[in-house]
Amino acid sequence: MIVDCAIYQDGRRTDGPADFSDALDEARKSGDAFLWIGLHEPTEREFDLVRHEFGLHPLAIEDALRAHQRPKLEVYDDSLFAVLKPVVYESSSDTVSTDELMVFIGDSFVVTVRHGDSAPLADVRSRLEADPQILAHGPTAVLYAISDAVVDHYIDVAGELQVDLEELETEVFAPSGGGDSSNTAASIYTFKRQVLEFRRATGPLTAPMTRLAGAGVPFVHQEAQPFFRDVADHLTRVNEQVEGLDRLLSDILSAHLAQMGVRQNDDMRKISAWAAMAAVPTMVAGIYGMNFDHMPELHWAWTYPAVVLFMALAVFGLHRQFKRRGWL
Repeated sequence: MIVDCAIYQDGRRTDGPADFSDALDEARKSGDAFLWIGLHEPTEREFDLVRHEFGLHPLAIEDALRAHQRPKLEVYDDSLFAVLKPVVYESSSDTVSTDELMVFIGDSFVVTVRHGDSAPLADVRSRLEADPQILAHGPTAVLYAISDAVVDHYIDVAGELQVDLEELETEVFAPSGGGDSSNTAASIYTFKRQVLEFRRATGPLTAPMTRLAGAGVPFVHQEAQPFFRDVADHLTRVNEQVEGLDRLLSDILSAHLAQMGVRQNDDMRKISAWAAMAAVPTMVAGIYGMNFDHMPELHWAWTYPAVVLFMALAVFGLHRQFKRRGWL
């Protein structure tokens, strides 16, 4: 569906023809205006109207309709096609979800296609309309503003992930041992999956932003290169944070598994110590439980208390030895 459609002249929104073709012709005739159309999850039939009027490439149209694309930048004869993936982090459920945002820019037009509900297009359009000086730079300003908003939100999400990771780290290295070992390991693995999902959105975007920060990209003004370079710098910082989160999660998981191994060894030592202490009276009782008529001291009056005392002393001695070695 069409969310918004407007002509911007000298950075200010103006009323224009309702027909795409007439609006685009009017924007091109003025020379300092452009048309911005916003679409939300359009159907193929709805997008056909836009495709014919703006001459968009069929491959880009296919990507825009199907979604599930990696962040990328494609240059065609009549337009520039960019794919970005806005990210949402739900702190209540500790889940990272990604939507998709496609941007077409060309001669006096911008077409944005949004899949999902997290894309910040409404806020971007409002901010640009409030600052006509920036919007006066045309479609390039729109592409920059969208890229900057998406990457800035990456920084916020990375900060939230860092806070949650610190909480998880505290849980793992708590004196109590982090609670249920299986649940802790599952939490670490789940968190690592969320970081991977975040990385799939931020990592591939580096190449498109670096390309936009350089020269020779059609439909992008050279004056915008420093601004795209700033976005690329912010994205590099985000990627470094994500890489650090991933490495730290791997270290935490390794440390947790090591803790589990140490605790299992402690348990095995305790079990072995108690089994050794139980073995002595079991052996003595087993020997004297054999049904033989002729056994040493079998008929002596003090044999039973002597044997019980011997077993008690043996168990006590083993207990002290194991206690001294830290097995109990």
